Amino acid sequence: MAEQVKRAFRYRFYPTGEQAAELSRTFGCVRLVYNKALEERTRAWYGEQRRISYVQSSAALTEWKKTGELAFLAEVSSVPLQQALRHLQAAFGNFFAKRAKYPRYKSRKKSRASAEYTRSAYTWRDGHLTLAKMAKPLDIRWSRPLPEGAEPTTVTVSRDAAGRWFVSLLCEDTIAPAAATTAAVGLDAGITSLVTLSTGEKVANPKHERRDRARLARAQRELSRKAKGSANRDKARRRVAKVHARIADRRRDFLHKLSTRLVRENQTVVIEDLTVRNLLKNGTLARAISDASWTELRSMLEYKCAWYGRELVVIDRFFPSSKLCGNCGTVAAKLPLNVREWTCDCGAVHDRDVNAARNILAAGLAASACGDGVRPQRESSRTGQSSVKQETPRATAGNPALRQGRKPKVVHS
Repeated sequence: MAEQVKRAFRYRFYPTGEQAAELSRTFGCVRLVYNKALEERTRAWYGEQRRISYVQSSAALTEWKKTGELAFLAEVSSVPLQQALRHLQAAFGNFFAKRAKYPRYKSRKKSRASAEYTRSAYTWRDGHLTLAKMAKPLDIRWSRPLPEGAEPTTVTVSRDAAGRWFVSLLCEDTIAPAAATTAAVGLDAGITSLVTLSTGEKVANPKHERRDRARLARAQRELSRKAKGSANRDKARRRVAKVHARIADRRRDFLHKLSTRLVRENQTVVIEDLTVRNLLKNGTLARAISDASWTELRSMLEYKCAWYGRELVVIDRFFPSSKLCGNCGTVAAKLPLNVREWTCDCGAVHDRDVNAARNILAAGLAASACGDGVRPQRESSRTGQSSVKQETPRATAGNPALRQGRKPKVVHS
């Protein structure tokens, strides 16, 4: 059955000089309103133990516009300013719910320059988008069509560090589930191979950052030689940003194609719950891990599986997928990263990554059959003995490794 979802369609556009100036002013006002409202909230909480609501912040914004110092806020559309206050309210909601850290101030140099417009602040007519305070529609490059009959409910305009302008249109879209299949696949993330599939296929890591490392280093050296505050330094900064944007765009394109293929070909996708933040503490591998972008791949798999009626199973990070023999279920005492092939005491010879992917798939299917709540058996594997988990025969039928091996906790997406 087709599902109605809200979907953002992002396009590049080329503003006129007047439009660019208007949007730049709007970005600055949005940043100022957000920071000033955050400052007021922080002062009220730490000074008076008092919370300020969105309604109170909105009333304060009206008063700010009446002052001589901040009268320029009335020169731009009021909707992006109100949306900035709503975003701040959401940030505090996430903080108090312990889903995020305390909101931070927006930086002119480091924060993303953007403004959000709701229905009252733009006109959508015959495929042309005109924002408030502008006489002409935006010159948008329609790289793909919007859903038939769809009209944007929210429009977000942004400018990246490389100076490129983008507009994101949030629309209602109908996504039909993909044709059902019985195939299932387990993924083992890596660096040499971006992912290894339980089928034995290894997807090579494109290493986009490494391929452009010389170009990036050259641009950064040129930037370091420019005087701070000069126009030449700003030009050099944009050249560095363009290299970073090229790397990010190519990486994102590759991950989209890979995730779409995996979701289309398989009914069930099983992955590991990797703690990338902790892995980045490894100074030797941090750069390669960042370039692999495992977190972005997982995010794509999550929402695409939800869209197309697939099942995504995430197994516990402590499951010994690499050290577990898929033949007899024995867990190896040690398996250093430089060991890519190993032989179990039972005589089975394993490719480290393929064995891990197959164990991940078997564990995910077994845990899915048992249902949620299957937790790993916290037994030490230092002795080299397999850890035993009591479970139903149905979950481990035909899987000798899983009858003996440790069972992971799973999360269904």
